[in-house]
Amino acid sequence: MTNPLHDALFAPLAGRSDPFIVGPDGAAITGAEFLGMCARAAGAMAAAGLKPGDRLAVQVAKSPAALALYGGAVMAGVVFLPLNTAYTAQEVAYFLGNSGARLMLADGGAEATLAPVAESCGARLMVLDADGSGSFGAAMAAAAPMATPAPRGADDLAALLYTSGTTGRSKGAMLSQRNLLSNAEVLVGEWRFTAEDVLLHALPIFHTHGLFVATNVMLLAGGAMIFLPKFDLDRVIDMLPQATAMMGVPTFYTRLLDDPRLTRERVAHMRLFVSGSAPLLAETHTTWEARTGHRILERYGMTETNMITSNPYDGERRAGTVGFPLPGVEVRITDPESGRDLPQGGIGMIEVRGPNVFRGYWQMPEKTAAELRADGFFITGDLGMFDAEGYLHIVGRQKDLIIAGGYNIYPKEIELALDAAPGVKESAVIGVPHPDLGEAVLGVIVPEDGAAPDAAAILSGLSASLARFKLPRALEIVPELPRNTMGKVQKAALRERFRERFAG
Repeated sequence: MTNPLHDALFAPLAGRSDPFIVGPDGAAITGAEFLGMCARAAGAMAAAGLKPGDRLAVQVAKSPAALALYGGAVMAGVVFLPLNTAYTAQEVAYFLGNSGARLMLADGGAEATLAPVAESCGARLMVLDADGSGSFGAAMAAAAPMATPAPRGADDLAALLYTSGTTGRSKGAMLSQRNLLSNAEVLVGEWRFTAEDVLLHALPIFHTHGLFVATNVMLLAGGAMIFLPKFDLDRVIDMLPQATAMMGVPTFYTRLLDDPRLTRERVAHMRLFVSGSAPLLAETHTTWEARTGHRILERYGMTETNMITSNPYDGERRAGTVGFPLPGVEVRITDPESGRDLPQGGIGMIEVRGPNVFRGYWQMPEKTAAELRADGFFITGDLGMFDAEGYLHIVGRQKDLIIAGGYNIYPKEIELALDAAPGVKESAVIGVPHPDLGEAVLGVIVPEDGAAPDAAAILSGLSASLARFKLPRALEIVPELPRNTMGKVQKAALRERFRERFAG
């Protein structure tokens, strides 16, 4: 029995003498050297008592050593559970307890805080710092490198990723070897990655985007990565001429556009800019193209599915859309109440089926049954529509739908109108309690630098393009919108902040 994910992604690194990872200081790690790091990590996992199928929880700073943990887990057949480095000890306790992880790896600075948490959950705690030091780093140095990967099947669990948990407890999405490998294979082909590519990697690696999209694609393509610990504007600007591609979140692109050093000459060597994890403003699309000559490729994915759709590499990359379903992936729009398919142009629930779709939620059979249909379609919770040319438009999350006076109101339509208003940099539209309407539409806007938007004038201007029932009852002006680490606007936080806006 083979180990499909290891055989496709990591085994080809053997004997590779050219750089696979280049650090911010220019120090290079060859493919063969990185494979050796993975084998030692796998050996240390085995020495710590982990067996195939056991869960390994990891909350460490991004580094080549941290990435080698992923490769080691694949090699050892251990289920990889990366945790957001911002999670508190209380949050970590839930993940450890729910997953049953036998071993947790943490940064040295968090050892004192997390040691009692790990002990209470029956997990062993070891340390791995970004420079490779710590108790697990020492174990890697002492352990015999794993010579033969653990046998695993395509349907065996490779990773357990927890959703953000904005509505109740976080759910552990079970991702198989097939889920991860099939998506990487499709993306390498669709985005034209080859061994000649150098990816500028500034994303975190506790998330699907940075770990299973960026890293898996580069491993499969045989390319190299400029591996930055985080998005640092100066370092990204400096490294752009050495790269051929970059994957980022919208914040990356807006910050780069604010810097005069971003020029056509600086990105002349680049082949592709990809954006995801949060919607990209149409203004960012057009400004980026005018400034650099490149059209950003926007795509759509989820923790449970990896990538679902993508704008085309060849062809129109249409702002405000997430493109077409990827090869082998089926997407349909259904009525949220009846589940029946809707005709083209109808707004409804986005459902997806394919080899990329996860196996279900860890220890949550009822939740799995509620969101994975018997025919294999996953109910995403996102509302969308296909336009006449087949491009998918994301309207918003079902939980963000506003029902005011009996009318269904989709925030995205209003946000697009607000974003186009004078002096508005970006916006978020939410529903808040209203004594008469049940919910009322509230617009939250961020001004452009130096601007002082006139709320009354903006609302008056919206009346020409939006039906009266869609118009915000009020506008709130804030310096910035609350976002998570991947750049998604946290509307739940806005709803809580302004829930009393129309009280009384």
